[in-house]
Amino acid sequence: MAEDIFSDPPNLSGIAKSLSIQRGQWSPGHCSVFVDVEEFHCNKGGVAHGGLFTIMLDMACGGALVSGLLKEEWCATTQLNVSFIDAGRIGERLEAVGSVTRRGRNVAHLSGEIRAQSGRLIASATGTWMIWQSKPENFPGRESDNV
Repeated sequence: MAEDIFSDPPNLSGIAKSLSIQRGQWSPGHCSVFVDVEEFHCNKGGVAHGGLFTIMLDMACGGALVSGLLKEEWCATTQLNVSFIDAGRIGERLEAVGSVTRRGRNVAHLSGEIRAQSGRLIASATGTWMIWQSKPENFPGRESDNV
């Protein structure tokens, strides 16, 4: 089957697990992750920390690219621009959705958004990822396969 040549969803990284981020949708060119905001996600102002949004957007955008990579291909974020638009509050479910804007042989451009279940826009991002035809020698082993 042709789908067997494309990458599977990567395992959730340790940081994603420790933040209770969960995998959402996975389809060619699209990926989502979500989290239910808890007190430990919050900054001293009592709202979700911007670092949580950054991790979620990196995961969703990177996952969108990985969903269309061949199993032997490899990628890494080279730039991620995040705009913090509104606060995430305790008890809200936030979903980050990433999509491929344009992909070339060695570079891809991606975009993403985080929205609350109400539809309120929380953050947005654009980013650039490098693509290699195989795992670079200076990268750790593929056995960890984390995004």
